[in-house]
Amino acid sequence: MADRPTARPLRHRARAALRRATRHPRTTALIHRLAPRSVRTRTTLAACASVAVVLLAASAAVLLLLRANLERTVETGAREQAQAVARLAADRQLTAQLPLGHGTDFIQVVNATGHVIAASGNLAGQPPLAPVRTRDGHRSYNVHALGAERHQRVTTVTAASPTGPVTIHVGVSLRTVDAAEDVTTAALAALSGLLLLTTAVLTWRATGRALRPVEAIRAEVAAIGDRDLARRVPEPRSDDEIARLAHTMNAMLERLEAAGTRQRRFIADASHELRSPLTVLRTQLEVALAVPDPDVRADLVAGALQDTERLQALATDLLLLARLDATGRERPGQRVDLGELVDTTVRAGGPQPRPVTVHTAADIAVPGNPQWLGRLLTNLLDNARRHARQEVTVRLHRDDATGEAVLDVSNDGPGIPPADRERIFERFTRLDDARSRDDGGTGLGLPIARDIATLHGGTLAVLDTPGPEVTFRARLPLATAPAPAP
Repeated sequence: MADRPTARPLRHRARAALRRATRHPRTTALIHRLAPRSVRTRTTLAACASVAVVLLAASAAVLLLLRANLERTVETGAREQAQAVARLAADRQLTAQLPLGHGTDFIQVVNATGHVIAASGNLAGQPPLAPVRTRDGHRSYNVHALGAERHQRVTTVTAASPTGPVTIHVGVSLRTVDAAEDVTTAALAALSGLLLLTTAVLTWRATGRALRPVEAIRAEVAAIGDRDLARRVPEPRSDDEIARLAHTMNAMLERLEAAGTRQRRFIADASHELRSPLTVLRTQLEVALAVPDPDVRADLVAGALQDTERLQALATDLLLLARLDATGRERPGQRVDLGELVDTTVRAGGPQPRPVTVHTAADIAVPGNPQWLGRLLTNLLDNARRHARQEVTVRLHRDDATGEAVLDVSNDGPGIPPADRERIFERFTRLDDARSRDDGGTGLGLPIARDIATLHGGTLAVLDTPGPEVTFRARLPLATAPAPAP
């Protein structure tokens, strides 16, 4: 009791020292260095550990069953020997010295008064054996008279004799059981070691072969630079997870290559679109400085102002495209009344040489950004007015089957060939380049409109309509109805 107060602080100090040692940077680095880093090593260790656990459990079960069976056989033989002695006692044929059977260590017969009336030769003249209870529930006896400590199992049988009841003790040696257990343990250990070694070798080779395509993919991806996006990773012939990974990597590289191509083309087109009005603007300003005529100078300044406005509109469109690209998949969630937005946008355009006819339904709301949706409608109206001959029509209705709002902007201008109906949504694309440039078009209106529709979870396409009519249809998901006020 006096040692406990000092032992507890010692344990606490030992634990604190162990924690400090494990938190030391050098110890942490050593543990990290010794930890297996490769998937191949971890898989091999996991397979070996699993097989070792299974082998350990199976070996323990085999040894337990083997020992139980052998001990049962030994006990059966001892009981048969004891019953044979009991028959001799019952027939008055019991002699003072009893012969030992095969595997029997000793025999001792004690009468009811505790005197030895018969025994085997090795226990002749010895007092009765004193039983001692062992941990496993069996009884053991002091057999030091045999000359050595022996691993035995003693069977006791009580029998009747003409002189009264007698107790027969038969001790059977467990040497054969121990020898069989030792041989089996050694065989199981050797077999388990061989199985573990085989498992490690096979797992190491199989994992290496399975991960070889992964290493090839990693090496190829590491070698691909920003200017080598045309390269592809090797795809294995097998239809497994690694083949699907390689296919996914190649699809990603194709998207990156396409994105890089679009970016380079966009930069080239933007540079061309900016260079042309800048060149014209500089020429006009140089001529205005060189010409002293005030009327000519005023015309040149007016043209320069017009080109400046075109540059400003182009810069605004480029900034909006950059914002749309940067927004990604984050959809605006403000509730927008699309019918009211159409009426406001059409009225904001003021009187036009080509009238706009509006057909809208009530209570059509979509989630989105009202400014961007207004820009979508403005771009579609500007495109329709630019190409219309007499009239522009705007129709808005809901499609309850798909849960979408449908916005159609039509004009009676020249139709669009089917081959160009997707090309017009590419940036800086003009089907009639000279006329569009003269009318102020930059080739970005329709691409911006489609990007806005896509950002809001919708679509924008050209319908295949009969006759001299062009219809752009935008489909946007409807907003959910707001909860009623309490």
